Amino acid sequence: MNTFRKLTMILLMTMIAGNALAVEHLRLATTTSTENSGLLAAILPPFEQAQECKVDVIAVGTGKAIKLGQAGDVDVILVHARAREEKFVAEGYGVNRRDVMYNDFVILGPKSDPAGIAGLTDAAEALKRIAAAEATFVSRGDDSGTHTKERALWETAGVAPEGAWYLEAGRGMGEVITMANERQGYTLADRGTFIAFRNKIDLLVQTEGDKGLFNPYGVIPVDPKRHPHVKHALSEKFAAFLTSDEGRELISAYRKNGEPLFFTYDK
Repeated sequence: MNTFRKLTMILLMTMIAGNALAVEHLRLATTTSTENSGLLAAILPPFEQAQECKVDVIAVGTGKAIKLGQAGDVDVILVHARAREEKFVAEGYGVNRRDVMYNDFVILGPKSDPAGIAGLTDAAEALKRIAAAEATFVSRGDDSGTHTKERALWETAGVAPEGAWYLEAGRGMGEVITMANERQGYTLADRGTFIAFRNKIDLLVQTEGDKGLFNPYGVIPVDPKRHPHVKHALSEKFAAFLTSDEGRELISAYRKNGEPLFFTYDK
């Protein structure tokens, strides 16, 4: 390669790198369920293309996502623990929370169902039976939205789970479902991630339909008054996109094996 061609290649590579650096990045902290379900991969590209930006996803439990927002380490959060979201806003860490979508939680278990919870619509009763049978239960154990819901259900059941049968994984939803499947135990999961993993596991939905298993998701831009460096304008555009007709259609259209994983709210 002659000197002229080498210089041309270097110039082109420099221009490409410069353009890449010029793209605005939005830091999103969200739940492992939105990532594990495959939803983000389906809905982020249209937003990135329209805004000429890149969304940098940090998929963690809701508790960790909220802490990242509190510290100003991200620009926006998409999580599912309503009381904690409202506290996040009330304490001045976030602004303009909006409902995005919902699904529900289910209790998964092995076909053998040693605790006898199949068909129950009372989640607390199901947990009581699991504890009484000392059947293996795998907990997220990670301060996530799912873990928050699980702890509330144990409290309703009047049970303090402990012992060799109760395993705290400290992992994301997909990993916990896989672990519960390997151990042929029970776990609490959001329906979306279960549907995404169903062809990889033997676990079945054993308990569902309890009103307390409702699972809403909200988007909250981090408050620029608390953290002036956050990209608030782009965060607001992202929140508006998720709740727009286009965003709602993308979320509603996302399916696995023909089944919707999330549902949006009527305007």
